[in-house]
Order: sequence, then C-alpha cells, then structure tokens
Amino acid sequence: MANTDRIDVHTHLVPPFWGETLPSHGGDPSSWPTPKWSPEAHLKFMDDDQIATSVLSLTAPSVVGWQGQERRDMARRVNEYVADLVTSYPGRFGNFATVPLPDVEGAVSEAEHALDEIGADGVVLLSNYEGVYLGDAKYAPLWDALNSRSAIVFIHPGHPLVPLLADVPGPLVDYPFDTTRNAVQMVFSGVLDKYPNVKIILAHAGGFVPYAVLRFCELQPALAPEGPTTEQLLAKFKLFYWDTALSSGPDAFPSFLAFADHKRIIFGSDFPYAPAPVATKFTEILDTQSGLTDEQKAAINNGNAKRILKRLA
Repeated sequence: MANTDRIDVHTHLVPPFWGETLPSHGGDPSSWPTPKWSPEAHLKFMDDDQIATSVLSLTAPSVVGWQGQERRDMARRVNEYVADLVTSYPGRFGNFATVPLPDVEGAVSEAEHALDEIGADGVVLLSNYEGVYLGDAKYAPLWDALNSRSAIVFIHPGHPLVPLLADVPGPLVDYPFDTTRNAVQMVFSGVLDKYPNVKIILAHAGGFVPYAVLRFCELQPALAPEGPTTEQLLAKFKLFYWDTALSSGPDAFPSFLAFADHKRIIFGSDFPYAPAPVATKFTEILDTQSGLTDEQKAAINNGNAKRILKRLA
C-alpha cells in the first residue's frame, strides 16, 4: 500500500462517557456492537493504513437517547472532548461536531458554538431523527446557520423506523437505504437549492444513489411535470460529495465513477465500527481493484479533502 497521506472523513470515536451511558439512554437500535476505542488505537490504525488525518465524528444513534438539557449537555461534552483531541494531536485529528437534534434550537446553538468558538471542521448529521428526514422544513433554522457559515455537513445514516431483518444488523442494509432515502428527499425538497454554500458529504458512496439515480430523476418529472426536469435533478444530485467507506471494489466503483465527479469523492474508512481488518481490506481494494488512475487516487486520498477542509490545507 503506497504512502498516500490519506485524509479520512468517515471515521468515528467512542468517547468513554458516551459509550458507558449509551445503554441506559436507549442503546443502539441497529444491533451493531459498540467497539472498544481509544485515541492510541485509532492512531495505530491510521499509521498502519497511511492515514495522515482522521476527521472524527460521533456515529448513530448520536445523542438522540438523551432528553432535554441532558441531550444538549452531552453534545457539548462530546464536541469539547474532540476539540481537546485535535489540540493534543496536532494535524492527526479533525472534528465533525455533534448537534442535539431533533432539538432544532439546541442544534443551532451547538453548531454555532462548534463552528465559531472551538474551530470544528464541520458538523455531522444523521439521515433521520425520529423518522424525520433532513429535507423537512422543521430543520430550516439549522440549515440557515450552516449555510451562512459555508459549513461542511457530513451526513451519516441513522436507523430508519423499520423493523430489522432477522439476524441482519441495520448497518449492513438499512443504513445505505436510509442514506439514499434522505438524499432523494433533500434533492426533491430543494435543500441543495436553498442552501448552496453548504458542502454535503454522503456516507458510503451515497448508499444506492449512484446506482439508482436515473430511476429517481426520470420518474419524478413524470409524476410532477411542473417541477425540475430529469437533467435538472441529475445536476442537483451531482452537487453532493461522497466518501468511500466500505464502498470500493471492481463491481461498485465503475457505476459510482460513471455518475459522481471524482473531484467530489473523499476517502473514508468507517473505523472503528468497521473493524481494522475490514477497513484495511476496503482500502486495499480501493488502491488496487477500483480502476482508479493515479490522478484520481491522489484526489480521493487527500486532494479533495484539502480543497474543502481549509484547516487541513
């Protein structure tokens, strides 16, 4: 594996105070086990996989299980914890800050604090909160705050309000489905038109979006002929950024690259929720089996991230 100084925009942390109290605050409905994590273990993984910087984010279910002021307090505590890691390990860690949705007022306040006061690189949002997706009008105050700051928004899938398949944890199938569902709703509801300054990264290569996008964009104008045309909808979907987490491979990447501009694709590992051997395997496949040119590899591994994450440039 070549030394490529990767910048990883899809990688998580498990703050001890969050992981220890998550079971008493609703647990993780996806049935995925919470991994053991430490900054030292994360740095070792990064060194093994030639990752220069990991932009840390709290994964689903985030702080949804806490209520009222406790939810706001937990989001603040997580963000301050990550800010301390960024300071303690210069250049190695970044921070996609957590906001206490579905509390919109609290989310606006925390986004402002994270972006304006502690230098977060962006924010992480889940694809849905209690079944309400991000294109819903209730989130307009948060999108206004993010748009005014030209913020980076990393959208990680949340657990959809559907029953799990027997013996199939949610992240295997339901998470890519929820990313797709949210992306379609955001495009159709006009989020990308109303908030053009926000740079939105979709996890896991956008779920099923690149594969099924023509279906969405051909059928919608037939149902709503007064709305955007197929070409206009396709152009809106192309405005997203995408990460590579758990999505590389000779079957997936040709379709992905046929739709997505490689200058909007950014490296992601999904460590530690993807165990190190799995994350490393997908990175090796990205390097050797995904049909990328050297120029595309350089852009995906670090060039595209440096272009939008100004602190890392």
